[in-house]
Amino acid sequence: MNIPCWPQADEREAELLRMVLESPQWGGFHPFIDEFERSFAAYQHSSHGISAFNGTVTLELALDVLGIGPTDEVIVPAISFVSTAAVVSRVGATPVFVDIEPRSFNVDPARVREALTPRTKAVIAVHFGGAMCEIEELNQICREHGLALLEDAAHAQGAEWSGRRAGSFGIAGSFSFQNGKVLSSGEGGMLVTSDEGFAERARSIANCGRQAGRSFYEHYRVGTNFRITAFQAAVLLAQFERLPEQIARRTANVKLLKGLLDEVRQITWQEQPAAVTQNPFYLLLGRLGGSISRDGFCRILSDGGVPCTPFYPHTLYENPAYREAACRVMPCPVAKDCIRDAFWLPHRVLLADEDTIRQIAEVIRNAARGAQRSGVPEVAAAEPIR
Repeated sequence: MNIPCWPQADEREAELLRMVLESPQWGGFHPFIDEFERSFAAYQHSSHGISAFNGTVTLELALDVLGIGPTDEVIVPAISFVSTAAVVSRVGATPVFVDIEPRSFNVDPARVREALTPRTKAVIAVHFGGAMCEIEELNQICREHGLALLEDAAHAQGAEWSGRRAGSFGIAGSFSFQNGKVLSSGEGGMLVTSDEGFAERARSIANCGRQAGRSFYEHYRVGTNFRITAFQAAVLLAQFERLPEQIARRTANVKLLKGLLDEVRQITWQEQPAAVTQNPFYLLLGRLGGSISRDGFCRILSDGGVPCTPFYPHTLYENPAYREAACRVMPCPVAKDCIRDAFWLPHRVLLADEDTIRQIAEVIRNAARGAQRSGVPEVAAAEPIR
């Protein structure tokens, strides 16, 4: 099948990389970095962008800026990549795992309310797969209880809620540019915020404790070095130019694919609130009902040339790390169910041409029938997602 590879690059990346190679500054102070920070922050409807070498450290940086540490609790969803919880543990705080909604795969605001204690200091909201969570309701909860709302928007470059972009609702939003993301430099991350004080502290910590306009050898905070290189910024500037068109193509292909599969009632696709006005479709997520074997379904898709992953193998709190690390776990029956019956297609599938999308629909239709008829052996994740 003519399914594009990822990441993609052409002469534009090569041109900008040559400009860096021919410059005297390959490190974290090249003008390309400032250009990308300003452009991406504005695209996400935020005033400030602080880049870093990946999206995990940007989340950790946000917690550091907020002063969250030992004795504090941070509420996180039970379904996400491990970084969402690990950064909480890394600053010495306790992650509190709560359940997700059954059809959106996003954190359930009602479960967030149930998990609140006097120790709660923040909520990390994940926009899973690119579909924004119930961000206004979560914002209201945080305002009522004096909590910080952080957006883990690693999947959500370009995602919108009522025309407003992900990352602009909480005190800060954290984005990833890891190899598989819809905007990629292999590794990379960005923290966006419209709070000037937060931005100043974050930029200082990430740049060895320096302050803008002061001596290079004066350090006003005990900071660290999270700076990206000019090479990463060059690649991101080129990738960024293509992002709007790629989002539009994925959106059109999702509509086409779902329409072609309308009669396959055993698949329930990820739902998103009506207020979501743009979804970058980092993942196309679904759940299988009836007598369909999820693992058999994924095996048939993979054998038919369609990349497919049978969801995470376990919830976040079931990782070996959290057998030892301090955490608090609320009841998470929906998350446990998703482990058994959910799957996803990576975003590169949705960049295919129309003829290929029609072929993909036929493979999915056949997989739904075939997985019902026979018990196919379980399949490991074909395309890991972060």
